[in-house]
Amino acid sequence: MSPRLPRIAGALYLLTVVTSIPALALKDPLLRDTAVLSDGASRLAWAGLLELVLAAACIGTAACLFPVIRRHSEVAALGFLAARTVEGALIAVGVMSMLSLATVHRADGAGADALAGADATLIALHDWAFLLGPGLVPAVNALCLGYALYRFRLVPRVIPALGLLGAPLLLVSALGSLFGAVDQVSGLAGLAALPIALWEISLGLWLVLKGVEPRALTRRATSDETERGMNDEPAPTAQRRTVERS
Repeated sequence: MSPRLPRIAGALYLLTVVTSIPALALKDPLLRDTAVLSDGASRLAWAGLLELVLAAACIGTAACLFPVIRRHSEVAALGFLAARTVEGALIAVGVMSMLSLATVHRADGAGADALAGADATLIALHDWAFLLGPGLVPAVNALCLGYALYRFRLVPRVIPALGLLGAPLLLVSALGSLFGAVDQVSGLAGLAALPIALWEISLGLWLVLKGVEPRALTRRATSDETERGMNDEPAPTAQRRTVERS
């Protein structure tokens, strides 16, 4: 297995940060006040482009780390890959709703009532996609990937510990937004998401600079080869080794 895969995953993790923050800064004022959309359609398009890159980077992190994690925990690897793919798909749904919103506002002859109805529908679709995607799924990612990294010491344990501690906070915040107790874009929601953000940034930096524990790339393969070699030995030889070990 190429040792470059974890480093590529780290770069993609950092790319998710680089794209998500400016995308939120571009789109949030327009989604909160659609009256300025006629002059801000290009900003919404740029936000959509950044989020498409974000979605691709999300899936890319899982694709690069899947072969590494699978050597230690296939369930965690599959869970991480599935959750990251769902997150990318939901981000894409949010992008489609934003671009549709810009298209509706550019259409000629649309009445105020029709625009108001379309705005409410498309913004609601975007907000739900944002809540269930980047707002909730990263907690699942942290539980799956963080468990494997912590359990098998693939990186310093303080890094996945951030993710494992932050996952319940993000879950509670997302559930609070789901039932209307917490504003989806607020200081409280941002504070609850901070440990997950720190976990992803620190993991990305470590993977870029150091990668994973070198033995992590070969440990399971070596173990499998040894076990296979023992099973292929003649019965007397295998029995003699068992006696010597006991």
